[in-house]
Amino acid sequence: MDDEQHVNFSKRIGELDNMKRYLTGDRKLRYNHYELFDAGNVDEGGGPIAADSPRSHYNKGNGIFHVDSSFNPRRASWSLLRAVKLPPPGNGGETEFADSRTAWDELDEDLKKQLLEKDYIGAHTLLHSRKQGSPEYFKDLDPTSQPMTRHKLLQTHEPSGRKSIYISGHCHHLETADGPIPEAESNALLKKLIDHVTQPKYILSVDWEQESDMVAWDNTCVMHRATGGSFEGKYVRDMRRTTVHDDSSTAWGLNEGQEARGFNYLQAKGETKA
Repeated sequence: MDDEQHVNFSKRIGELDNMKRYLTGDRKLRYNHYELFDAGNVDEGGGPIAADSPRSHYNKGNGIFHVDSSFNPRRASWSLLRAVKLPPPGNGGETEFADSRTAWDELDEDLKKQLLEKDYIGAHTLLHSRKQGSPEYFKDLDPTSQPMTRHKLLQTHEPSGRKSIYISGHCHHLETADGPIPEAESNALLKKLIDHVTQPKYILSVDWEQESDMVAWDNTCVMHRATGGSFEGKYVRDMRRTTVHDDSSTAWGLNEGQEARGFNYLQAKGETKA
């Protein structure tokens, strides 16, 4: 597929998210379709971004297991990621996926009971995953400085009818209907659940073999992450992704009526260029 075919194919699945609001400062899109998210490491001149550049630090958050757009009021369903240009083989850059439905099925029964009784809510923000990905670079960034979106931790994946743990690297803390739970308790439970879902037995690693390869996944029941490698700062890895808005009954979580926001991560650092 070329870019136009990628976008048109994705539109057959549903309404697409738009990258325009994420382009802040003077950063320009490298291609013509705003429906394509830039998931690569390509600079404005067509070369690889430097390993110590602001965008490289920002992209480190993608190396944490997450689901796309949980930080938006309306979450994502399908993502379709396409390889446009790949680094030479053996230089890394695989994408890993974690099955959060089977992880729920095999969760300890006592913990299952706790999650069902408490009916936890996850509070999500893009700032959290960026800071977790590069804590020193973003040491002055306060994830609580921006409004968070809220989605139930336990979801029913409507196409299959199976329960899923809707968890993400964007999830800053857990709440109940009464408000946030104690920080230490929240951090410990989030870590326990993420460690459980991302066990090797639940993970599929995809090696990108040739340009034009595409992988599609459902963010409402699958976590994913980008892996790094020796290609960083050395070889171009041009990846482009369409993201389909969820249209299930829980697509908006507890965020009905809110508008999606972009985030100027460079502005937060006092910088103006990507």
